[in-house]
Amino acid sequence: MCQLLGMNCNVPTDIVFSFTGFAQRGGRTDSHLDGWGIAFFEGAGVRLFVDHQAAVASPVAELIKRYPIKSRHVIAHIRKATQGQVALENCHPFVRELWGRYWVFAHNGDLKNFNPTLNGAYRPVGSTDSERAFCFLLQELRLRFGDGAPALAPLRAALAELVGAIAAHGTFNLMLSDGNALFAHCSTKLCYVVRQHPFLTASLSDEDVSVDFAQLTTPRDRVAVIVTEPLTTNEHWTAFAPGELKVFVDGMPLPDLV
Repeated sequence: MCQLLGMNCNVPTDIVFSFTGFAQRGGRTDSHLDGWGIAFFEGAGVRLFVDHQAAVASPVAELIKRYPIKSRHVIAHIRKATQGQVALENCHPFVRELWGRYWVFAHNGDLKNFNPTLNGAYRPVGSTDSERAFCFLLQELRLRFGDGAPALAPLRAALAELVGAIAAHGTFNLMLSDGNALFAHCSTKLCYVVRQHPFLTASLSDEDVSVDFAQLTTPRDRVAVIVTEPLTTNEHWTAFAPGELKVFVDGMPLPDLV
């Protein structure tokens, strides 16, 4: 299966530390060799980097590890192909427009016999079950809510229903964001940590790197990191329950929407 990484913050923050460890799973500490990608929201725009090469061998991944792009919403993915050839068009995250905003999506899992009718507004470019599911989600959200974006509570309720129906076809761990909130659904495995004051030193599990966040942050900063497997050895990671959809805003899961 693939690996997912998400970050949601209350102030623009770079993901260099987490991505440094995460990228090692693309061929060094795990066998996810079939491409990778990462998307950063900046205002209304999105920076998207994808590569069909393994993350440990990708010059683009090296750029991301050295270039501290600051964002409040980040989604990254390391691919182990189950459907679709190893090709750039099949690398996550995928990006589409809905309600005048970019939406970013990445999926870990395998959907069997999932061939929904797509009406043309959203169509896959590649050949993955993941991109097909993303197109279906956006299509159905537009059908339900029309041309106007709903409030967060009805949006979350609609996503929970749609995601549950798709998950009936197999494993559907996912991350989805429109730059306002980050939605994360667990089919089998996801966990998260919230970093906030008082900040401590964190040590990566996939690389011999530690960072004292107290030296890099202010007392008001808050960062939620969501990932398939814990990235650090000395932080408390909270596991999702199977079937759980969490909504992260300003670096925290929203308890009234969990």
